[in-house]
Amino acid sequence: MAHYANIAQVIVDGDLDVRSVPGVRRTLDGLIDSGCRRVVLNMANATYADSSGMGLILGELRRMHEVGGLLSLTNVSARVYQALCLMRMTDFVPISREGAANEVPDLPANALPRSRTTFRVDADRLERARRRIEQLISALPLTEDGAFDIGLASGEAVGNAVDHTDADGVLVTVAVYDDRVVVDVADCGDGFSPAEHEAADVDACSERGRGIKLMQLLADSVTISPKTTGAGTVVRLVKMFPKPAVPAA
Repeated sequence: MAHYANIAQVIVDGDLDVRSVPGVRRTLDGLIDSGCRRVVLNMANATYADSSGMGLILGELRRMHEVGGLLSLTNVSARVYQALCLMRMTDFVPISREGAANEVPDLPANALPRSRTTFRVDADRLERARRRIEQLISALPLTEDGAFDIGLASGEAVGNAVDHTDADGVLVTVAVYDDRVVVDVADCGDGFSPAEHEAADVDACSERGRGIKLMQLLADSVTISPKTTGAGTVVRLVKMFPKPAVPAA
C-alpha cells in the first residue's frame, strides 16, 4: 500500500473474494478513519471478484461519500469489469480498466486557451488558493473523480511550492483548452531537478519526497521545468477531458 497524506493507493493482492475481503476492508476502514479522503483501489492482481467483493466496494464507496471523499478502481481486468457491469456498479464507482490511460498529445503551437486565470498564492491562506482552483475546475467537463483528482494534485503542487521555495512568489495559472485543463504552479525558488528526485530512494516512512508521486497518480501528465525568465520552477499538471461517447451504429 502506498499512502500519501490524504490519498492512498491500496493494491489488492489477489482475487477480491470472501477470503480476502476482511483484510482489504480493515485497510480501507483504517485509512478512512485516519482522515484519508482519496483511495485508489488497484485491481491489477485481481482476476475475479465475488459478491462479497462487490459488497465491499459499495460499502466503502458509501463511507467515502459520507465523509466527502472518493474511492475509485484502477487496472480492472476485463473479467472483473464484466462482473461490475452485470451488477450495475459501473454507474456508482469510477473505474479505470486494465491498460487504460489518457493520452496527452502535445498542444498545437497555435492553440489558444478558451480561458486563462492567474492569481498569486497567499502563503498564509493556502486553503483560499485551493478553493479558487476548485471553483475554476468545477465548471469544466470533467468526471467527478477527474475534478477531485486534479484539484488534489494542484493543491499538492501549491503546498510544495510554498513549503520548498520563496513563499511570496508563487503564482497559479489555470488554462482551459478544448480537450484539457492545464494548471501551472510557478515559484521563485532555487530550482528543482526531477532527475535527482527520481534517482533518490524515498524512504517508505518518510514524510517528505512524495509530492511528485502523488501528482503523477492523480494527473494525466506532470512536467517540472525551469521558468523561462528569472529564477524558479514551473510544475505543469494536465487533465484531459473525457472523450464523447461514440453512438452505436
